Formats: sequence, C-alpha cells, structure tokens
Amino acid sequence: MRRESLRFLVRDRDSKYGAAFDAAFEAEELEVILSAPRAPRMNAHCERIIGSIRREALNHVLIVNEAHARHVLAAYQRHYNTHRPHQARQQLPPDAKERPDATVHDLNARRVLRTRILGGVISEYRYIA
Repeated sequence: MRRESLRFLVRDRDSKYGAAFDAAFEAEELEVILSAPRAPRMNAHCERIIGSIRREALNHVLIVNEAHARHVLAAYQRHYNTHRPHQARQQLPPDAKERPDATVHDLNARRVLRTRILGGVISEYRYIA
C-alpha cells in the first residue's frame, strides 16, 4: 500500500466510530474528515470501489484468514492500478502515465499472453512478441 500518499480518512458520522478510532488514524498523521450530516450519498465513491472489489474478487474467493485476505486484496490492488481500464481516465489504469501507441497490429502475426490473477478469477491479456 502507498502509505506516503495517504493524507485523509473520510468517514461518516456513525456512532460506532469513537474517539479511539479517530485517534488511531491521527497518530499516523492522517486528518480525519467527517461526512456532512444526513448526506447518505457522500460515501458513493467508497461504496463504488467496495462494490467493485466484492464483485470482481471477493465474491469468487473463499478467504481463510487475515493473511490470505491481505494477499487477495494486494493482488486486486495491483490489477486495479496497473491493468484494469477506468472510464473516468479514458480507459487507462490509474498508474498509466499516457496512452500506449494506437497502431494497428496484424493479429495473425502477434500472440496474446493471458495472465491469471487470483487463480483465474481475473485475467489480464497482453500482446507478446
């Protein structure tokens, strides 16, 4: 995880989050920001990514312990940030700096390599020479 890039924790105002919860994040030098009162749609971005993680990875894997969960989530994070296309970024993954060349390839001359992520739950495809 890229901890150095984390600066904020945005959370709702649920009473289950007490002062100790906020203090743990503030000790890590994260600023805790509360969502607006009575604004249930403010968590839409969090709900979207949580839904994507569940649909694309967790619904297909039986998690056996915390270490396994961390492994699955780290593999999904790598896939999400380096390979998975995002509509908001014109089909580029978050870690892509620029769009690759849009040259037309002779599909008969090139082979496609399939990389299985999480035992085949997710597949990534790339051209190989």
